Amino acid sequence: MSKLTDVPKRILIGRALRSDRLGETLLPKRIALPVFASDPLSSVAYAPGEVLLVLSIAGVTAYHFSPWIAVAVVVLMFTVVASYRQNVHAYPSGGGDYEVATTNLGPKAGLTVASALLVDYVLTVAVSISSGIENLGSAIPFVVEHKVLCAIGVIVLLTLMNLRGVKESGSLFAIPTYVFVFGVFTMIAWGAFRGLVLDDTMRAPTADYVIKPEHQGLAGFALVFLLLRAFSSGCAALTGVEAISNGVPAFRKPKSKNAATTLAMMGLLAVTMFCGIIALAAATDVRMAENPATDLIHNGVPLGGDYVQNPVISQVAEAVFGKGSFLFIILAAATALVLFLAANTAYNGFPLLGSILAQDRYLPRQLHTRGDRLAFSNGIVLLAGAAALLVGIYGADSTRLIQLYIVGVFVSFTLSQTGMVRHWNRHLATEKDQAKRRHMIRSRAINAFGAFFTGLVLVVVLLTKFTHGAWVALLGMVIFYATMTAIRKHYDRVAAEIAAPDGPSDDLVRPSRVHSVVLISKIHRPTLRALAYAKLMRSDTLEALSVNVDPAETKALREEWERRGIDVPLKVLDSPYREITRPIIEYVKSLRKESPRDAVSVIIPEYVVGHWYEHLLHNQSALRLKGRLLFTPGIMVTSVPYQLQSSEAAKRRARRQQDWNAPGSVRRGPAQVRSKESTERKS
Repeated sequence: MSKLTDVPKRILIGRALRSDRLGETLLPKRIALPVFASDPLSSVAYAPGEVLLVLSIAGVTAYHFSPWIAVAVVVLMFTVVASYRQNVHAYPSGGGDYEVATTNLGPKAGLTVASALLVDYVLTVAVSISSGIENLGSAIPFVVEHKVLCAIGVIVLLTLMNLRGVKESGSLFAIPTYVFVFGVFTMIAWGAFRGLVLDDTMRAPTADYVIKPEHQGLAGFALVFLLLRAFSSGCAALTGVEAISNGVPAFRKPKSKNAATTLAMMGLLAVTMFCGIIALAAATDVRMAENPATDLIHNGVPLGGDYVQNPVISQVAEAVFGKGSFLFIILAAATALVLFLAANTAYNGFPLLGSILAQDRYLPRQLHTRGDRLAFSNGIVLLAGAAALLVGIYGADSTRLIQLYIVGVFVSFTLSQTGMVRHWNRHLATEKDQAKRRHMIRSRAINAFGAFFTGLVLVVVLLTKFTHGAWVALLGMVIFYATMTAIRKHYDRVAAEIAAPDGPSDDLVRPSRVHSVVLISKIHRPTLRALAYAKLMRSDTLEALSVNVDPAETKALREEWERRGIDVPLKVLDSPYREITRPIIEYVKSLRKESPRDAVSVIIPEYVVGHWYEHLLHNQSALRLKGRLLFTPGIMVTSVPYQLQSSEAAKRRARRQQDWNAPGSVRRGPAQVRSKESTERKS
């Protein structure tokens, strides 16, 4: 089977990389920015719209609060970025929020943070791809008609790209991310020039629409609650900020410095784009509504169910550049593409966090190992499966999915910053150098303000979004927490059970005798080899065992046994119901019952074949027997393989494939030699 899948695997994800080439996969800042920051950068495509959608409940008059909400989001973004810059310097190992919370607040807090981050990463993939599908669907009707299928197709494509390796996928994602950033900044600059210098009138396509408010004349607590809900929706712009602190090991050296610089660049770009789009949306009179079919009115008539509400960024681009213009098309294409690529933040954060959790025995150990391309392949596949399931359940509807968003992010933000405050307190208690103490006190103040602010936002998010779907994210966190706790208990129980004792134990006592049993179906080469091997073991007792399913075959076996004069006693078990496995299991158990201190060695001859389809035709009884005998104490199972000609041919094929050299590789020489030669030339 491995040979059958090897060729398509190599075509899709490339040739396997040696472990000593891990350094070649590390990221420079120019690639790390789109890899780890594509989520917060792309969120400006939908975060401004989410703010306006919530404000539209009170009508267009509430839109004048949008700049103040943008200011609050900016303050929060800079607070979080400044706080996480302390994190990446203090904890450069890649544990991020999980490591900070575990070290300073205890394992339970760390596991809570890990659960929140895992849920958020899954939601990042589901929301980003669903949003991208909706943007693309406004131009291609087929995509809208098959939203779920197309979204899952994009998830599969992104999974394959990431399985090829972090650096390779990052290079692919860098161009559209930078095109998107350049397009948004061009739109902001040109819009500001037209409005402030040329004094042009720019009108969004929805500028003439009237919003029918769901609640008119909101004031007092109701208005405050609405503004808080709008603010919590705008906080979608902060999702993915923590991915850089989790991905520090993927940066080139100096890792912490490069990660901190990338974090600052990401924060500056994100808040500038977010504020610019909010300002242009106000200047061009963009109109949005949660229920556009009934709440948006044109010429006194509701727009109806056929109306497709375009995102804010699309409406602003149309007002600034003109519909159908070259820059409008470029920005629209880059926006749709970067929303797909925003999921890449999760594709890099989830596997790294999963690897650390697996190392701490909270997740299966398979998530800790790197795949053929030095990426955490199992984590990538697990993330893709969970996101595809979520997309299927919610029908790739970003409006429904985004209500689940943000909760996990702010849980991790708050606990992480609280942990950092304890981190600085612990170091200040022992540090005597005044310069270092001043630096620590400043860092502690930043983290303390971050903990307070993000904790306040967490409360706001829970209050305003709980009934709108945030409870699902909390349920997911609880499920992750319970699952990881159960996995850790299992690993701890197994470790305690198999730990080597310091003193004498039953495991060190030699069995009184060894009773070897060779399973026989008929006399052929594999049987003779198994008998020869069993004799070599020099057991205290040796016998051959067969099951009488067909009397004629059993009679022929006895006659052949006597004719050959095999000096091993043959025992035949009757099986009136034509079973093979059960009679053997019961006989072996009876041997153990008669002599509990004896060890029973069951020797099974097996064929070794070279093609996957031949496995279906052989060794099924042996597999069943081994599976059953594994659960029987005191039983040792030994397989004696007999290689058929097809397996020898498979060995030769594997040898030829191993010796094959890519065109030009002989001329260039091995990678290590080339590296050494180039170093010598430079010196």
